[in-house]
Amino acid sequence: MKIDQALVDAAVDLLEKRFPAAEGLAAAMYTDDGQILTSVVFDPEWGGGGLCAETGAICEAVKLNKRITASVCVSRLSGESPIVILTPCGNCQERLFHWGDQVEVATPDPEDARKWVAKTLDEVQPYYWVKAFRD
Repeated sequence: MKIDQALVDAAVDLLEKRFPAAEGLAAAMYTDDGQILTSVVFDPEWGGGGLCAETGAICEAVKLNKRITASVCVSRLSGESPIVILTPCGNCQERLFHWGDQVEVATPDPEDARKWVAKTLDEVQPYYWVKAFRD
């Protein structure tokens, strides 16, 4: 499965339900059989043990022995702020590389961060170090 508006909508729906009037991040991912896995950011009040919004869905995929094929992360700064697309951070890119460099991720449209552009991990990070051992 590739990124489509249904996957983006799943992330936005979760963001709006979990953080209706606050800053937040949510993610949605397709597995190769079309299942959508979702998760939210874990930002504890104390300490540095926070987790990216994608982490829960990634762990769920591993638990279910499913292959992730596409990932979307959305965020907003407050309940009134626009919802924007976020490219996965470096840690999440590395986590998603577990399923190969053809996993699609949503990146913000350069003209409007509320819109998405699908790119493969290979396009987002063409010089990923693991490739030196795979080629």
